[in-house]
Amino acid sequence: MTAQQLNAEIYRNLGILATDETYLRKVASYVKRLAAKKLSDPTLMTKEEYFARIDEAEQQIARGEGIQFNNREAMNAWLNSL
Repeated sequence: MTAQQLNAEIYRNLGILATDETYLRKVASYVKRLAAKKLSDPTLMTKEEYFARIDEAEQQIARGEGIQFNNREAMNAWLNSL
């Protein structure tokens, strides 16, 4: 389902609920909680931020920076140290 189809479905269902203030309050409360959850998630980033991080990592690799591992155990030890 595309974003446009999802929007249409949401508005269609809101139209059904619009005649009942109790349901609208519940929807508003849920949407506020959902938005707050998204805003508080530090792992979320925009596409631009994501690709900027990829570009920076590629530049670091080109400069010879970074970490290399000879085996899985060394990599796991480094990951566990984080």
